[in-house]
Amino acid sequence: MSISTTIKAIQDIMRQDAGVDGDAQRLSQLTWMLFLKIFDDRESEYELDSAYQSPIPANLRWRAWAADPEGLTGETLLQFVDGQLFPALKDQEKMLASDNPRARVVHDVFVDAYNYMKSGTLLRQVVNRINEIDFTSSQDRHLFNDLYEKILRDLQGAGNAGEYYTPRAVTQFMVDMTDPQLGEVVLDPACGTGGFLVCALEHIRTQYVRNDADLKKLQNSIRGIEKKPLPHLLAITNLILHDIEVPQVIRDNTLTRRPYKDYDEADQVDVILTNPPFGGMEEPGVEQNFPQNFQTKETADLFLALIVKLLNNQAGRGAIVLPDGSLFGEGIKTRLKEHLLSACNLHTIVRLPKGVFNPYTGINTNLLFFTKGQPTQEVWYFEHPTPPDRKNYSKTRPIEIAEFDLEKAWWQNRVENEYAWRVSIDEIRARNFNLDIKNPSTVDPTHIDPAILLASYQKQLAEIASLRSALKDELAQALKNH
Repeated sequence: MSISTTIKAIQDIMRQDAGVDGDAQRLSQLTWMLFLKIFDDRESEYELDSAYQSPIPANLRWRAWAADPEGLTGETLLQFVDGQLFPALKDQEKMLASDNPRARVVHDVFVDAYNYMKSGTLLRQVVNRINEIDFTSSQDRHLFNDLYEKILRDLQGAGNAGEYYTPRAVTQFMVDMTDPQLGEVVLDPACGTGGFLVCALEHIRTQYVRNDADLKKLQNSIRGIEKKPLPHLLAITNLILHDIEVPQVIRDNTLTRRPYKDYDEADQVDVILTNPPFGGMEEPGVEQNFPQNFQTKETADLFLALIVKLLNNQAGRGAIVLPDGSLFGEGIKTRLKEHLLSACNLHTIVRLPKGVFNPYTGINTNLLFFTKGQPTQEVWYFEHPTPPDRKNYSKTRPIEIAEFDLEKAWWQNRVENEYAWRVSIDEIRARNFNLDIKNPSTVDPTHIDPAILLASYQKQLAEIASLRSALKDELAQALKNH
């Protein structure tokens, strides 16, 4: 049975349970259970090393209570999960008593997790379905990656509070152009479910890892921070699936962890890849962590200020998704852009077409690429064209990585063309750091000679009249033959 069929069957079982209310709770319930199964399957591999010790007590490991299809069920299973499993894995003192770093991963996953199911019989059915998936199988793991994204896209509330999951093609393009390398520390300070982290991980593994020593170095290079429990749990699970034994994903709010002034060079990283929440507002008081000239409640602006701070002073590289509003906004946005352009070389802005983040939002978005250490002298713009065979993107037909071949071919050999143009820092200053600069190759319809517009209109009318006449003739002929 395919994984997709298995997960659909699990969701159908959960819909019968009175305790599980809505897609978000179904996903949360499914994810902590998948985490335990995945962790147990990975432990089977770790145990090939005789020195390995599980951070989970023996009676609480998946294999002990869930693997046997005829094992605990009904009220007995429910009492075990609610009365033993969750209390033990949430117990910070006991879980963190050892120095086992995996124990913290498990504890952090469960500290905000809940068992919503009220029927032990239905819970056993879900457990048995999950046991059909073998996460030591490379085929099942590959299929689960696709399914994982489908589950996220199906969440109707994914666009709440300015949070939009980044299309895989956009993530891949940003990673490819930033080119994180082995030994560099990669951070996503608003990592969500870990899309950028996994993409960077696979990029480094494919391009630069040659031996076991390289793999060990990679284990400590991928870092994330996520404030919400469900995306954090998904990010941890995602990274474990991709062979990170102890994921370094912190459950916290990047904007409130420490005051801006307390970060120093020891906190800096080599690469930051992120799509911070935009359109969202932080709770009152968060802005007090930042210098007065950067204080705002708008989430994306605060992240931009902190990203510049956290990049390595010597050629740290950043790639970030920002809405149009961040490009043309004034006031604090102007000061933030001036700071970005003075501290970093903002070498490229890729302007994405409308609808890339459909169905979550139609807001126009941009990809900003910059390197810290040298001020900006000029900014190159590239207007990503919508493919000729479609008017818009959708959930079922998202943007594809092949579409970025245009940018990739141009990236190392830049010339101005119908999609690309450059703007000097002097012009940007004259515009008061308004970065919302339109493609000069695009003709503004309001500036076309009226005579040309009229001729075009008359030509279209003639074409319509000709088409109408042809249709009438065909209809008359059809009726005559009938």
